Amino acid sequence: MAQPIKNINLLIIDDNSPDGTASMVKKMMPEFSGRLHIIEREGKQGLGTAYIAAFKWALAHGYDYIFEMDADFSHNPNDLVKLYNACEIEHAQLAIGSRYKSGVNVVNWPMGRVLMSYFASVYVRMITGMRIMDTTAGFKCYHREVLETIDLDKIKFKGYAFQIEMKFLTWKYGFHIVEVPIVFTDRRQGSSKMSGGIFSEAVWGVVQMKLSSLFKKYKRESHVNTVN
Repeated sequence: MAQPIKNINLLIIDDNSPDGTASMVKKMMPEFSGRLHIIEREGKQGLGTAYIAAFKWALAHGYDYIFEMDADFSHNPNDLVKLYNACEIEHAQLAIGSRYKSGVNVVNWPMGRVLMSYFASVYVRMITGMRIMDTTAGFKCYHREVLETIDLDKIKFKGYAFQIEMKFLTWKYGFHIVEVPIVFTDRRQGSSKMSGGIFSEAVWGVVQMKLSSLFKKYKRESHVNTVN
């Protein structure tokens, strides 16, 4: 049975956005006192570092479930309940809002972008051995234990490959991962930050990540088993 989300709070990470995001959030904060928060950072420091800053903030403030999502409504806020229930009811420690779990559920993307995204996940699965259909998904819910186990200061990737690295480490540590089918709708305004450098990081970085993992042990402090 579906469970409602109680006491959900929102943290916005703003890297000096030129669209006035920070000022709009600050104007709304009194209305949502204690529930709406913002971290402002100078310049563009990368997707990965923004999420890491948010994760550390959430852990420091005692949250049990930490969600990540795009703020442009390409991820439907109503689907947050699905991710929460996957963790709370199905006992997932990472719930992924998956575009490819039940076919290809993407709206308003050109076919070339769809194919690139889909086959990027195929490539990642081949290299890493993960059985995750949407390896680059950015709509997720973590149980705090996952983020406490992963050494966030040692995350290497800063761009979209950050999403792959976080899933890979979660998988290597043996956490329970569930994919929840969602429909991804491309942004109505703005443009994608995808670039050749980001694509190259993902392609070659995944190989390096896999090779490096062969020489490491992934042991959770609360468990005696080690996943290689």
